[in-house]
Amino acid sequence: MSPKPLVLALSLAVSTVTPAVAQDHSHGHAQTAGSISAEATDAAATVDAFHAALKAGDTSAALSLLAPDVMIFEEGGAERSREEYASHHLASDAAFAAASDATVSRRSGWADGDVAWITSEGRTTGQFNGRAVDRLTTETMVLKRHADGWRIHHIHWSSRAPR
Repeated sequence: MSPKPLVLALSLAVSTVTPAVAQDHSHGHAQTAGSISAEATDAAATVDAFHAALKAGDTSAALSLLAPDVMIFEEGGAERSREEYASHHLASDAAFAAASDATVSRRSGWADGDVAWITSEGRTTGQFNGRAVDRLTTETMVLKRHADGWRIHHIHWSSRAPR
């Protein structure tokens, strides 16, 4: 499996995340440890929407939540724009998201003015391209508030096999 689907494991994990605070972003999923500040709840909802769009195969919706100059770091590689991501890994990330199951064990988020960061830890399992998937995942997303809502400006995905 290429590194991109392994990192998407984290993406899937975030799509099932719920912060363990008064605001409920669970969308029917189990609670997770961590906390999302009140100022960051809308940013966390944007992260959730991004992962839900990937899982549903709605790549247009996923792209709409990324800033044009988004930087995506994964497994030592980088994609330096929304267009680069769309032309390289978006389709495989969506396919991986649809084929695997993810949970988030911990999520935290903070905002300061128009900038927010959301961090998540989780596990992704399932089958992809005829191979078993079992990865522990981490994700950091940095978002900026725009006139029409929060947009993702940076993603850093990482995953590893469980010990």
